[in-house]
Amino acid sequence: MDLSEGVCCAPLVRQPLGEAEAAELARVLKALADPVRLRLISLIGARGAEETCVCDLTGGFDLSAPTISHHLKVLREAGLISSQRRGTWVYYRLVPGALERLAVLFTPQTAAGVASAPA
Repeated sequence: MDLSEGVCCAPLVRQPLGEAEAAELARVLKALADPVRLRLISLIGARGAEETCVCDLTGGFDLSAPTISHHLKVLREAGLISSQRRGTWVYYRLVPGALERLAVLFTPQTAAGVASAPA
């Protein structure tokens, strides 16, 4: 399930996952299952399509720069963010549609084929 290529698993609530799909989805969910990484995704996503410099991300945490870089690497390897180095700095952005593709996995579908609204 490389989210950067738009390939995703079958929705969990519509059909069972195969072994390979489940393993790949677990890898992506593990990347998100850390408070620091969730905050990083939130900070990067809050900028919309605009890139976020790593220099703007490190100040909000009581962690070393190498630790922040490790967390960003995990998110990048999971296909949730992309990066581009420019000189000394690295700039991050969400992979377009990555979080939406994950959301679809957990969205039930009504009989008419339209996702139901949360209660």
